[in-house]
Amino acid sequence: MKKLPIIAALAALAAAPAFAEGDAAKGEKLFKKCKSCHMIVNGDEVIFKGGKTGPNLYGVIGRQVAGVEGFKYGKGLKELGEQGMVWDEESLAAWITNPKDFLKAHEVTPKTKMTFKLKKGAEDMAAYLASLSPKAE
Repeated sequence: MKKLPIIAALAALAAAPAFAEGDAAKGEKLFKKCKSCHMIVNGDEVIFKGGKTGPNLYGVIGRQVAGVEGFKYGKGLKELGEQGMVWDEESLAAWITNPKDFLKAHEVTPKTKMTFKLKKGAEDMAAYLASLSPKAE
């Protein structure tokens, strides 16, 4: 009968979300690492002034992968976009942790222009970007 509590605990773990929620305030601080390539701009409102090497990240959560008109994405992201993939917090956190591994896991061409890897805080960054989604307002 000692197995029953162990089985119940394992079942509870399996039912829990596999991804922890991030802290948007911490993510905002972390975004400074991204601003050399990315900006966050909503129309005339500049939320985070940054580079144009990467696409504007305003509203990225809920947006189709490779969905910014006129931006030249790498082959792997284009393939995911063509498949209809939409960014959510979990997928974005996985992407910024290791872009090439993310593409390989989705079985698309592992070619990307993004070389940056966020070693810690990907969930926080995703939560911050989710807070800047039109749906969050």
